[in-house]
Amino acid sequence: MTHHDHRPLDGKRAAVMIGPLFEDTEATYPYYRLQEAGAEVELIGLERGATVTGKHGQPLVIDRAASDVPAGELDVLVIAGGFGPDKLRVDDGVKSLVSAMNEQGKPIAFICHAGWVPISAGILQGRRATSVPAIADDMRNAGVEWEDTEVVVDGNLVSSRRPPDLPAFMRELIGVAERSEAPVAA
Repeated sequence: MTHHDHRPLDGKRAAVMIGPLFEDTEATYPYYRLQEAGAEVELIGLERGATVTGKHGQPLVIDRAASDVPAGELDVLVIAGGFGPDKLRVDDGVKSLVSAMNEQGKPIAFICHAGWVPISAGILQGRRATSVPAIADDMRNAGVEWEDTEVVVDGNLVSSRRPPDLPAFMRELIGVAERSEAPVAA
């Protein structure tokens, strides 16, 4: 096995986006799994330096506000679920980052209630995705072809339903991220 086989995301820059009362494992599992795969990972949210607490008590500190992150500086985005997406979805910085990353064809992964964020960013019309069943109607109303399955990959979008889907979610995301083109220097 070469070094590369163990670290497929070497040189990639990733972010995990969280809001207040995020689902703890949906933030921490991707955060460490992406690092394990070789990516440089930061936590982004509404306010730089703020400590945000998960539903189950996990405190995490936001490295940068979404509004301060140019899409060109990220290769991969994971949006954690829980209650956080309800707050994230109304933030202009969040919406413009998600929209710009989608326009650039970069991998965007969302799980559980996190589907609310790409809905608000206006990027899901005509796409295939899944989510926690509680927001299936919201997804369908946004033009999503919704599927009740552990992971759905549609081009640059990777989605899952709930924490038990995390292994499939991250396996598929890392595969998509590994295949996505490295940013071309301007």
